[in-house]
Amino acid sequence: MSEAYVLAVGRTPYGRFPELGVGALAAEALTLCLADGGVRPSAIDGVFFANATQGALEGQHLIRGQVALRGSGLDGVPVFNVENACASGATAVHLAVTAVRAGEMDVALALGAEKMYGADAERTREAFHGGLDVARWEAELKALREAAGAAAAPPGLRSVFMDVYAALAADHRRRHPECTPARLAAVTVKNRRHAALNPRATHRDPLTVEQVLAAREIAAPLTLPMCAPIGDGAAAALVCSASAVRRLGARRAVRIRASVVASGTGRELGDEARQITRRASDSAYERAGLGPGDVSLAEVHDATAVGEVLQLEALRLVGPGEGALAAERGETALGGRLPVNTSGGLECNGHPVGATGIGQVGELVAQLRGEAGARQVPDARIGLAENGGGFLGFEEAAAAVLVLEAPRGRHR
Repeated sequence: MSEAYVLAVGRTPYGRFPELGVGALAAEALTLCLADGGVRPSAIDGVFFANATQGALEGQHLIRGQVALRGSGLDGVPVFNVENACASGATAVHLAVTAVRAGEMDVALALGAEKMYGADAERTREAFHGGLDVARWEAELKALREAAGAAAAPPGLRSVFMDVYAALAADHRRRHPECTPARLAAVTVKNRRHAALNPRATHRDPLTVEQVLAAREIAAPLTLPMCAPIGDGAAAALVCSASAVRRLGARRAVRIRASVVASGTGRELGDEARQITRRASDSAYERAGLGPGDVSLAEVHDATAVGEVLQLEALRLVGPGEGALAAERGETALGGRLPVNTSGGLECNGHPVGATGIGQVGELVAQLRGEAGARQVPDARIGLAENGGGFLGFEEAAAAVLVLEAPRGRHR
């Protein structure tokens, strides 16, 4: 199969931007991405546009990408709308990679944009409920709590996914008692330190473990700083062929070693061999010809602190029960054995759903090029991104894993 590369990336800040709609956010990310690659819109053969909530929040169904990209210079270029819950962004990247490797496109754009602030609370709640089986979500959440040994959280205004993560945290601690709330808080403290070095991060103020634990509880054991905020924002990545790299003289292009998207299987809770991220990452490692020990740094889907813990263990980047301990020991911090979420992660950047997975790619590309500034990981060679979405039964409905390699010549 033909090789594919990330040619260029661009990302807006994430946060509350009441004056900007989806189109304006998408235009900003596209402009940044084109400038990063030194290319014109005419070089783009197709667009994979990721957005998960605009239909529910604004009523813009069916042609979201075509509407968002009006006047962008991409008139007439085929646009494919991608919706795959919180994994929408990484799925768009995967489809761009597939199109390039198949020879259907020489340069493909993956662009994700989301406008989540401004809608009324009930619509926002409904949008997140759409990431579950809407006909069965109450029964399935109850079954998850019972299987995990978790109590129902008290009523409150929050995403249903916080209740899901609270149940997963209870199950994880039942199997690994060492994963205490204080050690979960250490994950958030570590990500805040990283975010302080990222000018685009939303939450950059440092916190202590004690401050994280004392913050408002969302769904025990998760407090507010442990949970990713929603956000407005956009991110873009240009994926291209080897011939395009040569033609454009793109010496900073990052090689894509593997891209995998998987779906849930209806496994039982505790069946770790069939866990969705485990299956996706094992496939990605095999395709890349690498193993977990080859990874220099990772961006993982930490919609909550326990999300980072679970994904690191599923990716086999740490051992069972070691995800929170690794943060406490400094192993997953800058300067540690395996820096994780050097961007600050979703907890500190925010989670504009369609943009999130593409934003993760942007952080890895900056690191692998040696362009991450104060948060640069020395000698970063292999980067891994994991982006999950939705929830069915006892695991995510979708999971995407991408493995990237530093440009040739940067490492000998």
